[in-house]
Amino acid sequence: MKKTGIILLMVIVGFALFAGENQTEKAETVIADSVQIPQITFLELGSLTCIPCKQMENVLESIREKYGDQIEVIFHDVKKEKEIAEQFRIRMIPTQVFLNSEGEEIHRHIGFYPEAQIDEFLLKQGLIIIQLEE
Repeated sequence: MKKTGIILLMVIVGFALFAGENQTEKAETVIADSVQIPQITFLELGSLTCIPCKQMENVLESIREKYGDQIEVIFHDVKKEKEIAEQFRIRMIPTQVFLNSEGEEIHRHIGFYPEAQIDEFLLKQGLIIIQLEE
């Protein structure tokens, strides 16, 4: 579990202890609900030798950090994983494909994708930016 999730869990458990024994069941439900599977899967389909793909590396890491467990970010080198390129009909790289929790494609972008534009899309999907402690 990431540091943010642990902090959230500690706050919820602390609240449950403070609120009294009759709140324990309610707190357990909140804790269970706060453990999430990724709501969005972000596939970065590119290559390790592609300049715009390399430029996306920092964006991918930032997205992982900002959204935590709400999103799963996966990079595929389509030059080495040709079956993935075929599966997602990749014609140009980098290509970003976003899948919902059911695995259905909900958004696609070709080329370098600025982080601010990705944030805009993810926020519209209901994800929230998690503030990480430094």
